[in-house]
Amino acid sequence: MKQFVIAGTLAGALAVGGTALAQTPAPAAKAAPAAKSAEAKPADPAEKPPAARAQTKKAPAEQAGHEAPKAQPNTAAEPEAPGAMALGTVRLPKGVKLDGKEIAAGSYQVRLTADEAKPDAKGSSEKLERWVEFLKGTNVVGREVVSIVPANEAKLVQKDAPPPSGGSKVEVLKGGDYVRVWINKAGNYYLVHLPNS
Repeated sequence: MKQFVIAGTLAGALAVGGTALAQTPAPAAKAAPAAKSAEAKPADPAEKPPAARAQTKKAPAEQAGHEAPKAQPNTAAEPEAPGAMALGTVRLPKGVKLDGKEIAAGSYQVRLTADEAKPDAKGSSEKLERWVEFLKGTNVVGREVVSIVPANEAKLVQKDAPPPSGGSKVEVLKGGDYVRVWINKAGNYYLVHLPNS
């Protein structure tokens, strides 16, 4: 019976020791896969280790951060208004008031002056609000404020068909209280609004 007990103890010890040895990997076995992967894939000096790659990624808050502003359209340059000159001859279909003075219907020469009208409206340019004179022969019969629309802005404000180049258009406006004199000279529009007398 002693033999059976010794043999059983020895078999149990071998079984426990064998299981323990089987569960612990040998140091040579651990190094072998690393060496094998190093042989299969050569080391790239430009490749960053995983820790370094994680540091270079931007956080979502940084990615959505401030960027350079988008390009904006240029603002219009300060307009250049022409000097004093004759604008042409117009025919007024009815009597109107020029700067508070009544004038009769008829044909008048219109002359642009160099005098600025000093408009009260904010944002309007003094250079484009000037005085025009209405002449009968060589006599000035009255003057009124003209709004000058430069050629490069004409399409922005034009709603009706303009007069032909070098021509004019005189219209009684809706409601019949005003007469609009519209002159087209060298691509610029000259608009004068005259109250009825």
